[in-house]
Amino acid sequence: MQGFKRKLVYASLFEALAIVFTTVGLTVFAGHDSSHSWAAAVASSTIAFLWNFVFNGLFERWEARQPRRGRSFGRRAVHAIGFEGGLVMMLVPLFAWWLDISLWDALVLDFGLIVFFMIYTYLFNLLFDRIFGLPSSALPLESQPVQAKPAAPIAGAR
Repeated sequence: MQGFKRKLVYASLFEALAIVFTTVGLTVFAGHDSSHSWAAAVASSTIAFLWNFVFNGLFERWEARQPRRGRSFGRRAVHAIGFEGGLVMMLVPLFAWWLDISLWDALVLDFGLIVFFMIYTYLFNLLFDRIFGLPSSALPLESQPVQAKPAAPIAGAR
């Protein structure tokens, strides 16, 4: 599975599970009722869903230009840290506003989610790639389809 379909399936599965984990985390660790936590989880998941498309598109574009192909531990770790780091910058202000707490308190609250989601992102990607295969950006060059180039014009031909 490649392209837009891969990104849609990936982001949908990732965020559906993320809503469950975030709701439970906010309910248990922040002491908010589950309906309030669920609404915050859906809002944060919507942002994460959109960020997923942007970040993964940029990551795969970068990855396609790398001389080493495949997804090593290091590359998966960079992916997880980059995705979660960008998401934190968007979600901490949202949690501060939604839960009516300071940015610092929101960052502290989000820290537990950050650690959890770094591990979750890494493992989810590992399983997703094992089930659906690597994206074309990570496949060895010899296994990618070759696109024919138009023939050069013959000198003197009209």
